[in-house]
Amino acid sequence: MRRMVTAARALGVGMNDESGIRRGRKYQQVLAGARDVFMADGFEGASVDTIAKRAGVSKATLYSYFADKRLLFMEVATCECGKQAAAAFDDLDMDAPPAEALRFAGTHLLGFLLSEFGQKVFRICVAETDRFPELGARFWESGPGLVERTLCRYFSRAKARGELAIDDHCLAAHQFAELCKAELFPRLVFGMQTEFTEAERARVIDGAVEMFLARYATR
Repeated sequence: MRRMVTAARALGVGMNDESGIRRGRKYQQVLAGARDVFMADGFEGASVDTIAKRAGVSKATLYSYFADKRLLFMEVATCECGKQAAAAFDDLDMDAPPAEALRFAGTHLLGFLLSEFGQKVFRICVAETDRFPELGARFWESGPGLVERTLCRYFSRAKARGELAIDDHCLAAHQFAELCKAELFPRLVFGMQTEFTEAERARVIDGAVEMFLARYATR
């Protein structure tokens, strides 16, 4: 096996990971092209020909990495959601007071939900989940699931410090996430508003933090 990996690397050919996706030297190139096309045309509208052209590779090369468009989209969604969530939550200070930590987390969460990328991925995943259930599962793991796991870790530490009184960390994480979606997210989903000021965002996040702490902060 070691000889196969060495030979593959020497030829610039990647080995398959656990999901069956090959990660060779043009993997990122294919992914970047696919991201642009999916965001512009949606899942149904995106063609393999267009993706290959945008990525600057042949269709044969594209298919050598991804057997079909569904796998390619799942990889794009997973990688992009993971990057955006990690960029926000990797900087979450686990030792910060609850009001500070929650405001930081909520601001980044709402920013992603209201972003063009966040909206497009959300709409595509909802539209395609019936046909491809694993698509929703992958999106969940790299997005809402990551938020849940990060907040649960924070709640555990804040509880140990005597700052929060939470029994069900998982439920509390989702309650906070839903509070951060109040008013603005539904307005965006239903096409009533597409641009939001910093004041509008701050109003929602401040309200979410205050309500959450009114329930869970220790007295």
